[in-house]
Amino acid sequence: MSSNRDIDALIDMMAKLPGLGPRSARRAVLHLIRKRELRMTPLADLMHTVAATARECGNCGNIGTEDICDICTSEKRANGMICVVEDVADLWAMERSGVFKGRYHVLGGTLSALDHVGPDELRIPHLLNRIEAEDVTEVILALNATVDGQTTAHYIADQLDGRVRLTSLAQGVPIGGELDYLDDGTITAALNARKTL
Repeated sequence: MSSNRDIDALIDMMAKLPGLGPRSARRAVLHLIRKRELRMTPLADLMHTVAATARECGNCGNIGTEDICDICTSEKRANGMICVVEDVADLWAMERSGVFKGRYHVLGGTLSALDHVGPDELRIPHLLNRIEAEDVTEVILALNATVDGQTTAHYIADQLDGRVRLTSLAQGVPIGGELDYLDDGTITAALNARKTL
């Protein structure tokens, strides 16, 4: 089996990616090998390019190929709104929706006393500086509805109290969701955030 050492190493590496286990990784690698010219070679070239050019935006924390991302440099997005998210994946999810037209701020995680993550380990001080520098009028807290996410939201709200308008994403029943499948916390949030019809 020593002749398969590189292939086995590739499968092991692929299995470490989110959403892939050993079996999925084997199927993906086998597909790539069978479609070497069409899939594997272009993928390897792109991975090499992205590894050399990808960087974190010095302003918001997004991932792109420039020092300052397209969202931060767009004058159309300088509308006084900043949406605060935990991670780049959250920013990309918001962008996929195509609804938000302001700018973002990626914290890089959430406050966690157990993990020794305080405000200075996150990009909270930079957020406070941006609010002054960019003439921000509204901060939208789009943090996950976890204990750490809500703790982080409360901390930021305390820091910004009275400086800007603070809002958060609505929480509750998802579109197409059935009450029977929802947890108690989601039902409580949905009931508390009810609106007049």
